[in-house]
Amino acid sequence: MINIDELKFDSNGLIPAIVVNSATKKVLTLAYMNRESLEISLEKGLTCFWSRSRQELWLKGETSGNYQHIISITADCDKDALVIAVKPDGPACHLGTESCFENKLWESDEEEEFSLEALMKLIEGRKTDKKEGSYTTYLFEKGLDKILKKVGEESTEVIIAAKAQDKAETIYEISDLVYHVMVLMIKAGISLDDISKELASRHVIDKKVKQEKMTK
Repeated sequence: MINIDELKFDSNGLIPAIVVNSATKKVLTLAYMNRESLEISLEKGLTCFWSRSRQELWLKGETSGNYQHIISITADCDKDALVIAVKPDGPACHLGTESCFENKLWESDEEEEFSLEALMKLIEGRKTDKKEGSYTTYLFEKGLDKILKKVGEESTEVIIAAKAQDKAETIYEISDLVYHVMVLMIKAGISLDDISKELASRHVIDKKVKQEKMTK
C-alpha cells in the first residue's frame, strides 16, 4: 500500500483518475483530482473530483444522486495516474448513459468484443425482437418450463463432464449452462447486477466468518 504523499500531481496540482465499474470493469469516465478532492474521496468513500472548467470541487452524484462508491484506488507504476473501481448508483455520464465512453471510433472486423453484459443484451433482444430461426427466441416462445428443463439438463451434463475429469468438456458444458441460466435470468427479470450484489453480500459474510475464526 502506498500513501497520498507518494503520488505525483502535475504542475496544476492534478492527477488523472480513470473510473471503472468494479463489477463489469467497464470504463465509466476520466476525471481529475487534486489533493483535496482525493482526500475527500478517501474520507467519504465517494468519488470527488476537481472540475477544470468550473475550477471547483465536484462530488459526483451530489446533484444527480448518481454517487460512485469507491471499492479501490490504484496508482500506476509512475504514481501519476489513478484507476478508481467504484460501485455506481446510476449513470456516470451527464447525458444519462452508463459510461462517458459510448462513441466508438474504430472496431476490428476480425475480433468482436465479448462481455457477459453484451451477451445479456443479445439474449434480451431475442425476447423482445423475435428472430426467426433463433434458438434463444425458441426458448422464450416455449416458456418457463422449457427453459427450466434445459437448465436442469445442462446441470446434469456439467456433473457428468466434471466427474469424468474432462476439462475441455466441462468448460463446454458450463458454458451451455451459463447461457441457459442467462436466458432464465432474462425470463425472470434478473440482471447481472442483481447477481453481483448478492455475491458481494456473501463475500462480506464470508470475510466476517474468516475474521471470527481467526480470533478464536
